[in-house]
Amino acid sequence: MSREEVFQKLNEVFREEFDDEEIVVREDTTAKDIEGWDSLEHIDLIAAVEDAFSVHFSMAEVTSMKNVGEMADRIMEKM
Repeated sequence: MSREEVFQKLNEVFREEFDDEEIVVREDTTAKDIEGWDSLEHIDLIAAVEDAFSVHFSMAEVTSMKNVGEMADRIMEKM
């Protein structure tokens, strides 16, 4: 899967999780950029990403991700 395909799928997950078809995630997208992305929603988002890509993140990986680009990096490492 290419990085572009990872981002296409991430966009789908984010749109579904936040119920907002206008969301477009980029390398530098963070929780500050998306309304409703708080610590509780973060847990649901990580679970949805793990399901969508059939991967599992460790707690250390989850806490170290600073933006969606780093999330994409972890996904690609695991695929």
